[in-house]
Amino acid sequence: MTQLTDRATPLSSAAAEDRGRAAALTAAFLRGAIAAGLGLGTLAVLAMALWISSPYPESGAGQTLHVAAALWLLSHGIELVRPDTLSGNPAPLGLVPLSLSVLPVYLVYRAARDTLDPDEGRVQLTSLGTVATVAGGYLLVGAGAVLYTAGGPLIAHPVRAALALPLVPVLSAAAGAWTAYGRPRGPLPLWLPRTVRSLLVRTVWAPAALRRGAVAVRAGTGAALLLVGGGALLVGISLVWHAGAAHESFLRLAGDWSGRFAVLLLGLALVPNAAIWGASYGLGPGFALGTASTATPLAVTGTPALPSFPLLAALPHGPGTALNWAAAGVPVVAGLAVAWFTVRVAAPPFAVREEAWGAGATALTAALGGVATAGLMAFLAAMSGGPLGNADLAAFGPVWWLTGAAALVWTLVLGVPAALLLRVWRVRERRVKPVPEPEPQVLEGTVDGASGESSGGPSGGSSGGGDFVPRQASRWWAPWRRNKRKSREAPSSLDILNAVLDTPRDGTRPEGGADAPSEADAGAAPGTGASTAETAAGTAAENAVGTPAHTPVQAPARAPAHAPAEVLTEADAPAEASGPDREAYDYLPADAWHERGARQARWAAFKEASGDLITGFPAAPPPPEPLSPPRSPSPPRSQSSPQPPPEPLSFEKSGSDKGRGSDPGEGRSGEGPGVELQRGPGGPDDRPGVTP
Repeated sequence: MTQLTDRATPLSSAAAEDRGRAAALTAAFLRGAIAAGLGLGTLAVLAMALWISSPYPESGAGQTLHVAAALWLLSHGIELVRPDTLSGNPAPLGLVPLSLSVLPVYLVYRAARDTLDPDEGRVQLTSLGTVATVAGGYLLVGAGAVLYTAGGPLIAHPVRAALALPLVPVLSAAAGAWTAYGRPRGPLPLWLPRTVRSLLVRTVWAPAALRRGAVAVRAGTGAALLLVGGGALLVGISLVWHAGAAHESFLRLAGDWSGRFAVLLLGLALVPNAAIWGASYGLGPGFALGTASTATPLAVTGTPALPSFPLLAALPHGPGTALNWAAAGVPVVAGLAVAWFTVRVAAPPFAVREEAWGAGATALTAALGGVATAGLMAFLAAMSGGPLGNADLAAFGPVWWLTGAAALVWTLVLGVPAALLLRVWRVRERRVKPVPEPEPQVLEGTVDGASGESSGGPSGGSSGGGDFVPRQASRWWAPWRRNKRKSREAPSSLDILNAVLDTPRDGTRPEGGADAPSEADAGAAPGTGASTAETAAGTAAENAVGTPAHTPVQAPARAPAHAPAEVLTEADAPAEASGPDREAYDYLPADAWHERGARQARWAAFKEASGDLITGFPAAPPPPEPLSPPRSPSPPRSQSSPQPPPEPLSFEKSGSDKGRGSDPGEGRSGEGPGVELQRGPGGPDDRPGVTP
């Protein structure tokens, strides 16, 4: 019984896994069919809308649905056939509007990617199984569309449809599966011979080679996009240049608004084709306008057999001019783009020579980028052209191999040398140029730093003893420069303090480098301290903001009488203030800094530096009235009995405490030595003794 139970578990698990795999395959198949149905249904709805809006429809709804199915097959690159022609011979239609091809490619890509998204409780399919099932569902709907178009105005040949239709779903589903797996670069297939695999691993499949290949593909894709964009620009310029002919052709094709709207939609669907034709025109080979005519920048040869259509009406005519030759700028830009995309990885900006790729690797990568550009342009040229009928209309569009060869030549000739030159420029040795220090401009009549006397001119002495740096001339056309200069020249409180402390006593600097008090200072009156301090602080503030003084400055001789201060001499200066590298200076009293004149000068300097944003110096407050000390209540005394002078306090040990030791641990809880507060014999004391 136990053996049967143990065997039942794996059997049921295998069955559940098989059922889950079958459900996953069915879901993938349905996703492919739904993708095909969405693309076919979109064109069917658009065709039915145009048929309904047409005032004079020539056919019924069935014929409209046949046309929609035929256009859906044409978007996959399947050539259609028009059986009913004026000549009676079936005419092929193989010019594929590339805008219609975007929708089926995206739908299949999205279906395959969503199928492989991890979902909890669902069996994960392999990439090969996903591609097969999604493409199978899509092809089932495509086969039905081929059979449905058999009785319509546009017929798809069954054999050609069987060869061309599977390409779009298979390639798009493979791209979606690769994206779902994170775009891996898996190992080489096992069916390759061992020697071939080892050779590929050492050369093409090596990490460095893979990186160069990725850079080359990126460069080739960017150059191809630039070529197509440049071709679209050429088409737009030509449409503007031949606007009259294009407008006349547009009005001739349809007379009602619904028909004109259908022509407009067809023109928009053919815009990518026209951009690729313009790129081929800029590359040089041009494009075919039937079997007997070709349009190139040099000339339009032959007699083009052009149907009436707005895009074809904008084609150039006759021999080429300088404007036609200017189309060669498109491949020039593409070649330089190959070089730039290559060097941005091979030698990034500010790269070191050792970190950059070698010249050979850079040239090889640029050449591979040119090859990628040529391959992409050849593929796009082949997809953008096709027949529009028989005889002269059997060939329209660029020749794919000529377009690819021209793209290869342009990118190799321009891209490889440009990549090498750009690499040399980026790995060059860069030398840092030393920035010279700006020399201060000296005014005429500068101050001699040793003596402090003016060497000429009215600009007197400087407290610091250096060269005056003149103010820059104000610019009337740049008022913000004056504000910036004023904020840069605004003195700080530390500058004003240093200026006040460095002011000499007599306005000049004596020889020897140290300021010594003069006899005139010694005999100065005490009452002149405030006014002299105001002059000194005012001069210091002027020097701080950069305005030279024109009169000698008198420092206060000594502090006012009400606050005497001691002036330190050079001998009393700290040790670090004296030495061979330091200049001795005078230590002024601190009262000169706190005087009202010095404070007023500092306030004026702050006001000027702030641009008059603060108010003026506040007025001096009135002196406070002296307050009489509070009197303690005392008993009335007679005037005749004089008050005895206070007796000094005396601290004596009490008798009970005499003889005890003075242990610091004693004295707690009344056990330690006590101290009594006693008065002398001056009078009775109303306070008790204090015993701590």
